[in-house]
Amino acid sequence: MGGVGWRRLGSKLRQRWGWESRLRARGFSSAPAAPPPPHMESVGFIGLGNMGSHMARNLVRAGYRVSVHDINEDAMNKFSDDGIPTKRSPLEVSESSDVVITMLPSSAHVLDVYSGGNGLLGNGGHLGPWLYIDSSTVDPQTSRTISTDMSRCSLKERKGYAEKPMMLDAPVSGGVPAAEAGTLTFMVGGLEETYIAAKPLLLAMGKKLIYCGGAGNGSAAKICNNTAMAISMLGVSEAFALGQNLGIKASTLTDIFNCSSARCWMTHITQFLG
Repeated sequence: MGGVGWRRLGSKLRQRWGWESRLRARGFSSAPAAPPPPHMESVGFIGLGNMGSHMARNLVRAGYRVSVHDINEDAMNKFSDDGIPTKRSPLEVSESSDVVITMLPSSAHVLDVYSGGNGLLGNGGHLGPWLYIDSSTVDPQTSRTISTDMSRCSLKERKGYAEKPMMLDAPVSGGVPAAEAGTLTFMVGGLEETYIAAKPLLLAMGKKLIYCGGAGNGSAAKICNNTAMAISMLGVSEAFALGQNLGIKASTLTDIFNCSSARCWMTHITQFLG
């Protein structure tokens, strides 16, 4: 579909499902202003680790019909004990979902879940879900490879105005506390019209959405963010070591850093570490 076609699709999506008014109404709160749109009701979630488990539960609280999968049986049992359906493979997840979200540890895991045996892109490339969102922290090339592979696939049946399956890379920032509270920040790459379509779903798990551009740009933004954070952590660590060697207590340095030009995320969390 060309650029004009996607813009027309985006306009129709906004008119058909009223997403812009939904977003204005909810004011970026952690619960949707209305029930999920009809083509987003069933969500498959793959990856129930420290982050994914909270994200999946926030979708349940927001009114989505969620089914889950993880290779860790204990993680799945915690969901099945609460009456949330569990599936035996990624392919089985896709067969019962309108949308699939993945939150996995590495690029290798993502490639396996999408393209491996019983993967999401099985069934000869004839897919049931119309939207796939990968929130894993992976390299941009992995995101672009999966997006390219998905562009060769087709939908088993047309869903709403979606004529082909859509893909977003949407890694997050905020850590486990934000995942639990539903206040994550999403950095999103992919077609802008797909990003617009996914907003209600993402806002059930986060409070800040930032569109970063085409496929892989969300993953690229996450790498840039992590690089900046790592550099600041090294700088703060060196400053603490220097100060303590010169006879200044760490608590004193923390107070100074947090009210001066050295203030950053690392100095902020240091005050809670003792």
